[in-house]
Amino acid sequence: MNQPEFSRIRLQARLVPDPFFKARVSPLCQLNFCKMTSLDPVVAREAARRRTFAIISHPDAGKTTLTEKLLLYGGCIETAGAVRGRKNQRGATSDWMALERQRGISVSSTVLAFEFEGCQINLLDTPGHKDFSEDTYRTLVAADCAVMVLDLANGVETQTEKLFNVCRIRKIPVLTFVNKVDRPGKETLEILEDIESKLGIIPVPVNWPLGTGFDFRGVIELATRQAAVFETRDNMHRLEARVQPLAEIDPATMPPGIVAQAQEEVALLEAAGASYDRARFLRGEVSPVFFGSALTNYGVEQFLRGFLGLCPTPRDRNSDVGFVPATRPEFSGFVFKIQANLDPKHRDRVAFVRVCSGIFRREMEVFHPRTGKKIRLRRAHKLFGQERETMDEAFPGDIIGLVNPGEFMLGDTICEGSPVVFEALPQFSPEFFATMICSDTGRRKQFERGLSQLLEEGAIQIFNSPHSSIRQNIMAACGELQFDVVKFRLQAEYDTETEVRWLNYKVARWVVLKPGGKAELQLLSSCREVVDQYDQRAVLFLSDWEAQHCQKQNPDWEFQTMRFRTTAK
Repeated sequence: MNQPEFSRIRLQARLVPDPFFKARVSPLCQLNFCKMTSLDPVVAREAARRRTFAIISHPDAGKTTLTEKLLLYGGCIETAGAVRGRKNQRGATSDWMALERQRGISVSSTVLAFEFEGCQINLLDTPGHKDFSEDTYRTLVAADCAVMVLDLANGVETQTEKLFNVCRIRKIPVLTFVNKVDRPGKETLEILEDIESKLGIIPVPVNWPLGTGFDFRGVIELATRQAAVFETRDNMHRLEARVQPLAEIDPATMPPGIVAQAQEEVALLEAAGASYDRARFLRGEVSPVFFGSALTNYGVEQFLRGFLGLCPTPRDRNSDVGFVPATRPEFSGFVFKIQANLDPKHRDRVAFVRVCSGIFRREMEVFHPRTGKKIRLRRAHKLFGQERETMDEAFPGDIIGLVNPGEFMLGDTICEGSPVVFEALPQFSPEFFATMICSDTGRRKQFERGLSQLLEEGAIQIFNSPHSSIRQNIMAACGELQFDVVKFRLQAEYDTETEVRWLNYKVARWVVLKPGGKAELQLLSSCREVVDQYDQRAVLFLSDWEAQHCQKQNPDWEFQTMRFRTTAK
């Protein structure tokens, strides 16, 4: 057999400094922080059971299908749904919006929490499409680990690279699940080369496929050479595998050649493959790799069990007073997502809070550093897709849903004891601009309320001209599809028909006068000076060239492609 060349080079993944946050720790803060970091054994025990992770992928790699099958094997559902199913099939649990089920794509991050073999698993399903990458970024901030789903046929794709780089910047360890092994695709050794060359991370296979394409019959655990062989097909229900040593598989019972090929490749990996190192995994230098087919359920259970042993427990979180340990007795957490109309019957807003330390208890009183006020948390929920139930207690790693009557913003910290403020969430420069017109003047109030709540979610940004006599809100988004989502939700959730009128602007930059700078901002006549929803000055340009030209003409000004949310108007 002509074996694909498998690189043995041990690349040293660069540790990229976090550009989004620099803690300034005063001696007084250090003293106060030392007083509050005593360990709580209950918190430590419960935190050790938590596994909080996000699933990332390029569109159509099978991310939502894998999510659904993890719920199936986790015992949360008895029948797996389909991303695009027949009328008699149930829909995917994570894709609960009507638009998601119509189009077969995820447009919003979803939280799914369940127990499996003594562990509390908090699964964050993220949108794969690039137009919703800002929501994905915010969700990754709440995760301790990421599962990167690759399509065997396509390997590492564009959006996968972008999301992986976010994980690298955030120092989030990454596991890899190579999906669709039951379909024709790349050579499996070629996939490892693809991961190493494109992502600069060393792939470490945990299991290996027994055959690929139509000959795919199971997976082999490399540490023990035990093969999990699947003899039936059932896309909707849990499958039991026959486990036996690879050496004892009768080649006559398998498609021709696959046993010999698997034995040869396993031997090659033992001789030339990288070995797993826990410290290097946590530093993001190596990625454990699993193979399987989420559609047919082959290898899904093996991945779930392997994942539990590899995924880190809740990690310490950076704040304005240094790292906050998960075992700190006092509660702390931050808001990473806000969702309006999670339950259309109640028309409320839910703030998704990642618990970072201590114990959350319903009815507890917490400090809200942004407003300087104390808040009592009366209505808290455990989340499972669109479903929710009252939650009385939560621990580090858990995601809780707080009914939000306008009290919280994205990135807000809430805490007990000595105040801490976790790193802020960034706001990215939009690339699509339009005005949205309410077709029915009688629905104007509903239109404005809907836009206000969607703005609160971070689904869109709003700019307006401060010196114009006529106030015109300019809607902006990082992706074109976000406008489709806003228009759909205004109709479905607020019964308001809208018209999108596109503007010619292509680039936005926030502008800040540099220290010591005195010059007035000099702009081309085609540019438009605006302020965003936080009253921050910005400029809209018709092209990248215009933005670069104006930046050169204004050396006293900083032109920012990203900024941090501060306070709302």
